[in-house]
Amino acid sequence: MRPILSRRGIGWLRGWRAAAALAGAMAASGCAPTIEANAPSGGMATQPVATDTIGSGKVRVALLLPASAPGNAGLVAASLRHAVELALKETPGADLTIIVKDDQGTSEGGRAAAAAAVGAGAELIIGPLFAASVRGASEVARPAGVPMLVFSTDSSVAARGVYLFGFLPEGDADRIARFAAARGKRSFAALLPDTGYGSVFGSALQRAVAASGGQLAAVERYGSDAASLGQKVATVAALATAGGASAIAVPAGDDAPLRVGAALAAAPGGPSRVQLLGSGQWNDPRLLAAPALQGGWFPAPDGSGFAGFAARYAAAFGTAPPRPAALAFDATRLAAGLAARYGEKRFAFETLTNPNGFTGVDGAFRLLPDGLNQRSLAIYEVAAGSARIIDPAPRSFPPRAGL
Repeated sequence: MRPILSRRGIGWLRGWRAAAALAGAMAASGCAPTIEANAPSGGMATQPVATDTIGSGKVRVALLLPASAPGNAGLVAASLRHAVELALKETPGADLTIIVKDDQGTSEGGRAAAAAAVGAGAELIIGPLFAASVRGASEVARPAGVPMLVFSTDSSVAARGVYLFGFLPEGDADRIARFAAARGKRSFAALLPDTGYGSVFGSALQRAVAASGGQLAAVERYGSDAASLGQKVATVAALATAGGASAIAVPAGDDAPLRVGAALAAAPGGPSRVQLLGSGQWNDPRLLAAPALQGGWFPAPDGSGFAGFAARYAAAFGTAPPRPAALAFDATRLAAGLAARYGEKRFAFETLTNPNGFTGVDGAFRLLPDGLNQRSLAIYEVAAGSARIIDPAPRSFPPRAGL
């Protein structure tokens, strides 16, 4: 029996698309580190302060947090710290000292925090969360040869030595397009938000469709104007129902997929001929419950892994973790595993970009030389207010081109 996520159960997947529970840094093959976990002890962690340390090992790693940034960033920073503490509790013998710095959620703060971390001997930086802080921190870390595992999903900040650690729109687009092609879909259309996210998703979709031998027949983009969205919906729906596309990708988590689905349902034979395709942003009870999206497909990690992490986190800290907490947990476990196995090469370029990758609670992942990543995703089908896996996430990756 393949997993079924109910409207309630799939809630953990909502928002924070950057967060992906990769816990453990366990090997995807014999070439990658393996770490065994034992149960965490209880107790509450303290609120992050501007500078302090966690652990007492010989290998120094920095954690950059937006502790003093406005809004709820301080609460997120606290959860990131909690997750790091949990990771060290679950890794007996972890030879790490985590140097905690406040990046203030700004470019200037990131630059100052990274400078202080490098000055304190950090060999690896975990974080920051916000793209602005990543830009500032990387200006210091890259010249110093200190790699970063960052929580931002903004691909513009990725680079050699600055590795995005979360789930990316490129991965969603590639997985759903290739799966649809394998199910016989050859002509695609897309309705994308006129944003950076839409541009990234669209470019990746184009590449994946072409690589699968298909054609992206039309791409429509919409802004915040409701009338404009209605016009774009009518355009792609008419194309599809006229036979110009057998699948329509509508990845955003707004009303666009609902309106496309409704337009197809109103057209004679539309839903039976045209497959709706989404992204991880569809993991929202509001969308899953909508009649217009029933039968739609979207990519996402298998949810069971994060559920286990969340239960342990709640037992330790008395509250459910927000999604970014999983990233801090996993980055810490990865750092500990690499330090235990690879000695002086622990954070070297070839170690972090091991083409075999690593396996965590959300499946296989690998960091790419350009700073992006690949992650193992399942394909879900929306059905009766739930999402069930119709194609499991792959357990490993094919060889990288050129290797």
